[in-house]
Amino acid sequence: MRQKVEVPLHRLAHARSGDKGNRLNIALICYDPAFYDTISEQVSAERVAAHFAARQPGDVVRYELPKLFAFNYVLDRVLEGGVNASLGLDGHGKSLSFFLLMLKVELDAALLGRCADQRPQGGTRDPY
Repeated sequence: MRQKVEVPLHRLAHARSGDKGNRLNIALICYDPAFYDTISEQVSAERVAAHFAARQPGDVVRYELPKLFAFNYVLDRVLEGGVNASLGLDGHGKSLSFFLLMLKVELDAALLGRCADQRPQGGTRDPY
């Protein structure tokens, strides 16, 4: 059995978010194609809904984009009415992509060297 290590999602992927009314859209893009299966297995729509439970999401839907090594999560009713109705500081939900990236996943220890914070910086261009 392979050794697993718990890591925050931000070590495996980056995210972008946007809004449409009271609906939040978060795109989650793997830094390395090797992380796609880990995220696919562990970051389900149900797990994202549980992670955002304090915001009481309605429906949460995950769309898979395997050729892009990415996922798109759509969360209904998490923006306190949307940008025009919310008194919150982040009516667009831009900071919520960072909240998703705090989610912990179990990664095969052999893949740790591929994590974003373990890659060499500078002169060489990453093929991914």
